[in-house]
Amino acid sequence: MRLLRSTDLALRVLMRLAVAGESTPTTREVAADMDVPYTHAAKVVAELQHLGLLTARRGRGGGLALTEEGRTASVGAVVRTFEGDGDVVECEGATPCPLHSACRLRGALRRAQEAFFASLDPLTVADMVAPPTGPVLLGISSRP
Repeated sequence: MRLLRSTDLALRVLMRLAVAGESTPTTREVAADMDVPYTHAAKVVAELQHLGLLTARRGRGGGLALTEEGRTASVGAVVRTFEGDGDVVECEGATPCPLHSACRLRGALRRAQEAFFASLDPLTVADMVAPPTGPVLLGISSRP
């Protein structure tokens, strides 16, 4: 299974903010740290803010900060939110699969997808920044 770029970035933003301490990096700084376009980072940050996982303040002294809910958020829940609940394969659509009515693959792939999410459910954002990850994240920061 391959994650969407926005899902990957959402997890990395949350992890980056989890090690920020008192620092409040801006969206531009986080985008630079993660080597992604600012516009992509801004969309992900807006969704994370909407979900209550981070706060964003504009202006002097502003920046991004992880909320307590963001620190304890389940990685599985974040991935589900960004990935959506669609099937791994598209059996219907413009050209429906001719096996659709008798296919066992769709159910097997759905169970595999749920197992993937379930394996991420017990992990929190805080868990993901435990050493050695946290110190590496601090090392890529563009801020002193």
